[in-house]
Amino acid sequence: MALFEEEMDTSPMVSSLLSSLANYSNLPTGSKEHEEAENVEEGARPSKKPVTAPQLGTLMGVYLPCIQNIFGVILFLRMTWMVGVGGVFGSFIIVFMCCSTTMLTAISMSAIATNGVVPAGGSYYMISRSLGPEFGGAVGICFYLGTTFAGAMYILGCIEILLIYIIPQAAIFKIEGLEGPEAEVALLNNMRVYGTIVLSFMSLVVFVGVKYVNKLALVFLACVILSILSVYAGVIKTAIDPPVFPVCLLGNRTLLSKSYDICAKVIEIDNDTVTTKLWRSFCDSDSLNATCDDYFINNNVTEIQGIPGVTSGILAENLFGNYLEKGMLLEKRGIAVDVDPDSPTTNSNRYVLADITSFFTLLVGIYFPSVTGIMAGSNRSGDLRDAQKSIPIGTIAAITTTSTVYISCVVLFGACIEGVVLRDKFGEGVNGNLVIGTLAWPSPWVIVVGSFFSTCGAGLQSLTGAPRLLQAISRDGIIPFLRVFGHGKANGEPTWALLLTTSICEIGILIASLDAVAPILSMFFLMCYMFVNLACALQTLLRTPNWRPRFKFYHWALSFLGMSLCLSLMFICSWHYAIVAMGIATCIYKYIEFCGAEKEWGDGIRGISLSAARFALMRLEEGPPHTKNWRPQLLVLVSVDAEQNVEQPRLLSLTNQLKAGKGLTIVGTSVQGTFLDNYTEAQRADQSLRKLMETEKVKGFSQVVISSNLRDGTSHLIQVGGLGGLKHNTVMVSWPRNWKQPDYHQQFRNFIEVVRETTVASMALLVPKNIASYPSNGERFTEGHIDVWWIVHDGGMLMLLPFLLRQHKVWRKCKMRIFTVAQLDDNSIQMKKDLITFLYHLRIDAVVEVVEMHDGDISAYTYEKTLIMEQRSQILKQMHLTKNEKEREIQSITDSSRGSIRRKNSTAVRPHHSAEEGASVAERPEEEVQLIHSKNTSTPTSPTSPTAPAGGAATWTDIKCADKGRNMTATNLETGKDLFNMKPEWEHLNQTDVRRMHTAMRLNEVIMKKSKEAKLVLLNMPGPPKNRVGIENYMEFLEVLTEGLNRVLLVRGGGREVITIYS
Repeated sequence: MALFEEEMDTSPMVSSLLSSLANYSNLPTGSKEHEEAENVEEGARPSKKPVTAPQLGTLMGVYLPCIQNIFGVILFLRMTWMVGVGGVFGSFIIVFMCCSTTMLTAISMSAIATNGVVPAGGSYYMISRSLGPEFGGAVGICFYLGTTFAGAMYILGCIEILLIYIIPQAAIFKIEGLEGPEAEVALLNNMRVYGTIVLSFMSLVVFVGVKYVNKLALVFLACVILSILSVYAGVIKTAIDPPVFPVCLLGNRTLLSKSYDICAKVIEIDNDTVTTKLWRSFCDSDSLNATCDDYFINNNVTEIQGIPGVTSGILAENLFGNYLEKGMLLEKRGIAVDVDPDSPTTNSNRYVLADITSFFTLLVGIYFPSVTGIMAGSNRSGDLRDAQKSIPIGTIAAITTTSTVYISCVVLFGACIEGVVLRDKFGEGVNGNLVIGTLAWPSPWVIVVGSFFSTCGAGLQSLTGAPRLLQAISRDGIIPFLRVFGHGKANGEPTWALLLTTSICEIGILIASLDAVAPILSMFFLMCYMFVNLACALQTLLRTPNWRPRFKFYHWALSFLGMSLCLSLMFICSWHYAIVAMGIATCIYKYIEFCGAEKEWGDGIRGISLSAARFALMRLEEGPPHTKNWRPQLLVLVSVDAEQNVEQPRLLSLTNQLKAGKGLTIVGTSVQGTFLDNYTEAQRADQSLRKLMETEKVKGFSQVVISSNLRDGTSHLIQVGGLGGLKHNTVMVSWPRNWKQPDYHQQFRNFIEVVRETTVASMALLVPKNIASYPSNGERFTEGHIDVWWIVHDGGMLMLLPFLLRQHKVWRKCKMRIFTVAQLDDNSIQMKKDLITFLYHLRIDAVVEVVEMHDGDISAYTYEKTLIMEQRSQILKQMHLTKNEKEREIQSITDSSRGSIRRKNSTAVRPHHSAEEGASVAERPEEEVQLIHSKNTSTPTSPTSPTAPAGGAATWTDIKCADKGRNMTATNLETGKDLFNMKPEWEHLNQTDVRRMHTAMRLNEVIMKKSKEAKLVLLNMPGPPKNRVGIENYMEFLEVLTEGLNRVLLVRGGGREVITIYS
């Protein structure tokens, strides 16, 4: 292994890797800390107690826990009522829909659970690692709330069984003697008081030790199974010997058991007719001549069998639904009655009444919690011997079993029990017995006691599981304000999470109605199941390399069907609850997105983003964007110092103000050196760029290249920045601030190359000058102007940029002014009208002004300035001097020139230029360049002139001698001769440079006059020289053009239209 010995630190041997993977411990949350705490308490030992491997198989680890969690309070307390109200057919549809939803979810969950090791955390872990921290946190919180409200529902079911069927005398708020709303309020208050007491006791049990809850789990499971078996035994018995559970009817109305002792109006005792308790309930006295209720007089009292048996044929009567309004009487179908439809119902307190208004969607919401609990197996994944085998088999087997039981119960209840008894929710017509208990064998108490203990056990399981789920979410750190709930006792028990769970559970207890709490938790569970299906479907469709589940019987279509069913059931159950639940999930999602910790879990949403990005990039390759969609996609070129910090941070401030988060932004820099030696510096530079982008709120990408020299690095960024069709079309680079100093001679040469390369690549170029004076993102201009000097047509960039800037709060209060230049042959009045019309069609508000700038005589000052510029350029090119010698030589040239400028300045056409200005100009090392000129004129071209260049700014021309004679009028020639007599060396100057200097000075004079107080001046940037000669002169002309202006943005168009008048 000598070949690999240098890599052993970072790349372990395969043998050690396999050993660590084989011994992977997927213990549940807190167990590891619990074992360590036990070891500390027991003192030092010779050897640490070995951690026992998980030993639970499919039956004990998945199947039975799922059975226990799925069967619950709804089966015992509401199933018979649902069959009676919704009918066998309607109830079958409800059960089939709900069971199909959980089965499809189980298939998706099995695929996810078998795609690698699933640590403790169950559904939250699966969803968060499949859909990302945002979806995982949102759905995890929803699942937590669902589990918590499930605990409240189980406790309310426990109290309902206790106070109605076991010990009615224990009610604190007495119900006896109360009727209607008063009795309902008393029942709810009893539920609140006893529910709070039971919740406190259960929370104390969970706090003291979860091991007691786990040990009792099998006892509670045995109660559930025994209760269900007793129901099936009772169904079999009804076929042989139906039990005696008489129900008394007055006409077709069901009477309360407590309103009669004998189901008859009168009885014969010793040949005497004696009235019964029922008579006294409807008449004003015991006498046979008493005044009685009309309905009581006109209809007979009959006694029917509450459980006629499975062979009685009652199934046909119970086949269809019988939905009731709140307060309606429970009536048996098929019995003729004598009733006056116009007379009001009297003595309604003697009949069994509907306590709530029932409808199909309500039944769905109440029933769905009875099919939840399918996650119990995956939640125990840390305890399973082989989770990838046990979870699919155990979960699907448990759902198959419970679905079979539910569907058979729907049919058997409808076939065995009388319809009025089924619709009697609290068994008020059968002596207060639990309706499903009347069917059980050998005694109703088997169901009553069994259901009581099973609901207690289910409540304890919810209060045990919910805090651990919250603790898992908190420890992931994706929701900052929940981090405190990740802490607990020394053994890992989630104390703070248990406290929050108890508080939320108390909200459900205070609601007090089982029928109102059930739809709430249905929402949260359905949302969780919906995202489990979505996770499986996305992973399947994206075909990520890591998606290799051992469970093969899944398909993306099944997952989408399950997701659709979940979403449909949410709105079927309760559309307003669904909206609230989705709103909670959305708020949590956005909170995690903006404030949560950054997590990279290789989730499916990242895969979707990648696929969507690839698709979009391929679409962008189809052609360039339309003019209406064009916006500056910026490549911002910055430089970094020796510490890899950005030298021009205000460039990114301007970028933010220009982009406002839209489109593409790439911030790039180059590091000098080789990739092997300078990779660390490049990483630091990249971190510096990212940090500054975050500070300036620039949304985009950073890019750092390493090159042997900075010039090539910048060129590489311009060439390869972006990807596919998503490439930059505009380059922003700062003006080389100290370009006149010999130390920065290379800097302005690099700048010229950037200008050349963007021109060749047909990219727009933005050059902010004096960038340090630009406003930060926190500043505000309350007034002022953004002035646009439109000299040549650049495709509309000069119009578009102020509009984009004014969208930002920094520039929003600034007004826009557009200046254009008219020459001698131009009609300035017509130009102004045309420009106003053009801006109107562009929907841009701006003040328009046309500036007339005619050719004047070239002053001696201009000649002297050009002479100094050329002399210094020639000296620097011809003398190979050291750095210090160059500085001394430049200084001597400057000193000798000052006197000449002072002498001639008094006779010049522009006498107001001072000697200090000449001195500052003399210090500029320049060569040759063209300012804003066409090939045929020495003055700026009007935007309306037919000779304006198509590509924007005019370019450098090599024709010098021809230009000299072609563009000089006779008057100018005479003036030139007079000037040459003043100083003969002027005659040898390049007359093209003289004219360019003249134009630059004239334009600067006009701009200073109009825009000196403007907050920002946008100006056409002249084209660069085509050859390598004269680049110093180019910089000098730009310096003269912008002299005295505070903030200038030089703009070059990219050779295409970027703004249009069309919609």
